[in-house]
Amino acid sequence: MTGPVLEHLGEVRLELGAARDAPREGHWRQGKAGDGIVWMALDRPDSGTNTISKAVLLELSEQLDQLEQNPPEALVLRSAKPKGFAAGADIDEFTGMDPEEIEEMLREGHRILDRLGDLPCPTIAVVHGEALGGGFELALACDWRIAVEGAAFGFPEVQLGLHPGLGGTYRLTGLIDQVEAMQLMLTGKKAHTKKAARLGIADVVTEERHVAAAARACADGEVERRGGGLRGGLKSGALKFSRTRKLAARQMRSKTEKEAPQAHYPAPHALIDLWEEHGDDRSAMQEAELQSFARLVATETCQNLVRVFRLRRALKKRAEGEDGIAHVHVVGAGEMGAEIGAWAAMRGKTETLSDLDLDALGKAVKTAEGVCGGAHLGAAETRDALDRMMPDPNGYGVRRADLVIEAVPEKADLKTKIYKGICKDMKPDAILATNTSSLLLARLSEAVEDKARFAGLHFFNPVSKMQLVEVVRTKATSDSTTQRLAAFCGVIDKLPAPVRDYPGFLVNRMLTPYLLEAMVLLDEGVQKEVVDRAALRFGMPMGPVTLADWVGLDICLDVADGLKDELEKPVPEVPDWMRDMVEEGHTGKKAGRGFYDWSDGRPDPGEGDAGSEDLTDRLILPMLDACMECLRLNVAEDEDEVDGAMIFATGFAPFRGGPMHYARARGHDEVRDRLQELSESYGPRFVPDEGWSRDG
Repeated sequence: MTGPVLEHLGEVRLELGAARDAPREGHWRQGKAGDGIVWMALDRPDSGTNTISKAVLLELSEQLDQLEQNPPEALVLRSAKPKGFAAGADIDEFTGMDPEEIEEMLREGHRILDRLGDLPCPTIAVVHGEALGGGFELALACDWRIAVEGAAFGFPEVQLGLHPGLGGTYRLTGLIDQVEAMQLMLTGKKAHTKKAARLGIADVVTEERHVAAAARACADGEVERRGGGLRGGLKSGALKFSRTRKLAARQMRSKTEKEAPQAHYPAPHALIDLWEEHGDDRSAMQEAELQSFARLVATETCQNLVRVFRLRRALKKRAEGEDGIAHVHVVGAGEMGAEIGAWAAMRGKTETLSDLDLDALGKAVKTAEGVCGGAHLGAAETRDALDRMMPDPNGYGVRRADLVIEAVPEKADLKTKIYKGICKDMKPDAILATNTSSLLLARLSEAVEDKARFAGLHFFNPVSKMQLVEVVRTKATSDSTTQRLAAFCGVIDKLPAPVRDYPGFLVNRMLTPYLLEAMVLLDEGVQKEVVDRAALRFGMPMGPVTLADWVGLDICLDVADGLKDELEKPVPEVPDWMRDMVEEGHTGKKAGRGFYDWSDGRPDPGEGDAGSEDLTDRLILPMLDACMECLRLNVAEDEDEVDGAMIFATGFAPFRGGPMHYARARGHDEVRDRLQELSESYGPRFVPDEGWSRDG
């Protein structure tokens, strides 16, 4: 994308000088076309991604000084970065600031974007890739938006405990259907190209080679506006009345409370409040947005969600570097193998997929089509991805692969048999990785010739939705192998969590006591809905009974059986009735029935009794104890890695900042003492790890 962008900017006599790649201090490049249109490209130096920082806005203000004095035929804003338009505001700039300082900084940003919107010439934003948060607000301040195929718009601020703060609340609700606008802001979801056009966010959708012509058409007023906000429509007109907005706001609150309870996530509720009160008054809504945003920054939820953002950034940093992997071969075309192969192919890797079952290979192709569709790939991109994914029943791809991923069922003898068969055919520098979720790599590696190039690459189900991948090393795994695998995760847009070989590794070691304690509670006669509601009350994205169904009861059983004889601390026994369920085929979501009936979609435990705090502690504290055990034994490097892994692999209550962050907030001594109390009441599985005393 950068090539065509800069080539076009070159055509408009952009003053880049002889050395186009020379270091620059500025953030904007400007040039004027022969037809009188000024083009400005955002290109933050020393960064592969644009963010909307204070410096970016102040430099834009300087450019506006000149444009106001000498207006061009039109002004076009776009990005010179290949990744997209802009990823949002620079959240690091808010660190250490009090609400008054934040409000004043935002107020200056509002003044600058208002000036952009008030220029006496057409202003046009050209968006390729993503325009998120502050980047979306910059585009909204323009008169027109041209979306290059594949573009996406969104406000992910709710994921940081915030709502839009640079004018997004009133600009978006003033542009498109107000309820649709609110849903985008409340959920943080993206509007991809087709939806953006349908909603009226994008006035033109085109290919890169037609951008200049589209900009000219916008400048000449030859493009029909798509917007449907306060400008027209019976629905939008009705929402100008406070009584109608109150009714809509009440419905929004009810739905939002189920997904993001106000006690845990105040931001979406604050957004509903300001829209309900000021949705018919742009100036009042602008002022309310400023004040509300500044208050939210100071909340504990926001601070913890910003921590989660930084944990994600730290995991991404582990993925830096070259992976040296062009061809991936996956052994096993079951659910996991099919999705791993599809995801790798979609992200540009040549991929071969082998399985003795030809029907499984056929289903894998269908799975790949679904993965591409879920990622909003166009027809051409989907075709290219499928062309890169080649069914390979005879396993010929092993000889050409730089990485072989084994993803067969959790049977050690089957896996080792496969290794003995393929190791002799692999290239000397190729890596062999297993997707096992519970088997110790040290034992599996006994069947591997080059142990330095053997590791775990543990994806979570479903691969297309889960961000984290555990990169598991044995004592024999080389640093080069773990680095290449971490880099591979980055290339395919996953977050690597390097961990040491240990029963359950990191994530499953923590989840196992959580899920098994839920089974114990069921065995004691506690209703499944009560157990799930107790976890939801704490802030987990789904209860442990629902999660067991989601993962698959057969898989849970395999993991539990694999761990019970490997760990220092006892784990609860799996009840016989659960084994009977698995034998009868009631394995959860994939079978349509487990603890819950899944025939009508994800079950809802409903509202009502959530049990005592004692019940919640029985579910949550064993997870924290397993975290401490993994830290004490150096399974994970530090608390941040543990917190990041649990949040991005399991959805552990993000507003709490991660399990170890929650433990520190609650107090290590208090956690240890509470575990000791539980052990005296319920047995030795709750005996606190010695790390609590040592690290307290």
